[in-house]
Amino acid sequence: MRQLRGADQGSAILEFLVVGLLILVPLLYVLLTVLRVESAAMASTQAVREAGRAFMMSDTQEQGRRAAQAAVALAMADHGLAVPASALRITCAPACLTPGSVLHFHLDWTVDLPWLPPPLGGRDRGFPISVDYELQSDAYRALPS
Repeated sequence: MRQLRGADQGSAILEFLVVGLLILVPLLYVLLTVLRVESAAMASTQAVREAGRAFMMSDTQEQGRRAAQAAVALAMADHGLAVPASALRITCAPACLTPGSVLHFHLDWTVDLPWLPPPLGGRDRGFPISVDYELQSDAYRALPS
């Protein structure tokens, strides 16, 4: 009996290494990837809301676009992310900053996935994030100058 028990020494370390490398490391990577994508989605939602608020507080359309870009950049920087300036699109119907007009904010960008090697990621090494936000201008707003 002692010989059979002695042959089992050291196998727990080997099992731990195999389980750790084959199961836990990929599971940790998937968890980190999901958390990064979810964080980017929440940051994008906050960013377009802030862009809408900043745009609506502006007096002119050009000032509103600059304020919206700055709001998006600041909101994303709070989460440690950065988006290109071309990611935010603002459309207005019938005209921006007129009473009762509907403003549509669209943020479209790609969040990079952590530690993704080029052969697996190809050209697009990220996850696409797209957020829409609509806001109606106040009916009693003064006409833009």
